[in-house]
Amino acid sequence: MSQPEFPLLRRRGTLKWLAGGAACLALPAFAAWPDKPIKIVVTFPAGGASDIVARLMAEQLGKKLGQAVVVDNRPGAGGSVGGLVVAQAPADGYTLMLSNSTPVSIGPFALEKQPYDPVEGFTHIALIGNAPCVVMANPHAPIKTITDVESQARKTGRLDFGSGGPASIGHIYGELMKKAMGVNLQHIPYRGGAPMATDLIAGVIPVGIDVLTAFVPYFKSGQLVPLAVTSAARSPLVPDVPSVLEFGYRKLVLDNFFGLSGPAHMPADMVARLNAACNEILATPEVKKKMLELGITTQAMSPAAFGGFVKEQVAVLAPAVKGAGVKL
Repeated sequence: MSQPEFPLLRRRGTLKWLAGGAACLALPAFAAWPDKPIKIVVTFPAGGASDIVARLMAEQLGKKLGQAVVVDNRPGAGGSVGGLVVAQAPADGYTLMLSNSTPVSIGPFALEKQPYDPVEGFTHIALIGNAPCVVMANPHAPIKTITDVESQARKTGRLDFGSGGPASIGHIYGELMKKAMGVNLQHIPYRGGAPMATDLIAGVIPVGIDVLTAFVPYFKSGQLVPLAVTSAARSPLVPDVPSVLEFGYRKLVLDNFFGLSGPAHMPADMVARLNAACNEILATPEVKKKMLELGITTQAMSPAAFGGFVKEQVAVLAPAVKGAGVKL
């Protein structure tokens, strides 16, 4: 005896199968992402703080994503060489950047022709943390606090300060101090923080400005005097050193940041996955400890909030770079 046919049910089954197939076809192209190694571009040579942070994050992200994450050092032109590599890469999640103040807020504005838009030209994925600069002095100079920098410059008509090089974060911060204090601060560039520290200890220059991390041993030995950190709050790395905000210099609050960015227009789901992975990594005691040893205070932030953070920093630093006439 033949079985009765149910055309309606059969038609519904066919429609259900077709709908399922359409749903599969509608899955985003990155559903299998990542299925090959991911590259994090570092805009500095190997061995520096940015490189160390990138390699730490690469190792941890590789575990989270189940795919190798490698570091590609592309230094040059105030971070703009590496920045341009990422800005021009496909927005497929396989080329990212260890972003910070130099390639985002300084380097592009120190070139004759700006190579990319540091705000709209990237997808800013996650903030990793902040590492403040420190304003420091030779222990024999008549400068014991950051307010002494202002008073001494007024008294003598000019005060020299050193940094790790032209268009470095220390250089630009000195230009911000010059404007905020209304005094004549003269920049003395060096080829890195180490030679600057040598001259600062020797008394060749009275004041230096650079990222905090490398100078903590000099403070502990008494070879240099820390005047203030540039963050709004004190750094856990040097808890006895006041922040510029404690002296009333609201316009001088500035964090040198480390973050993860990619090319513009990355898919939102991919960005959310990377952001969540970074925030989970940063919450682990092991990573927190390693970051603190580098002078970096970790901070979780949504992609939207991180993008806003970058926009605010560019609004502060870009005019300072242009105003100082910095050229690379």
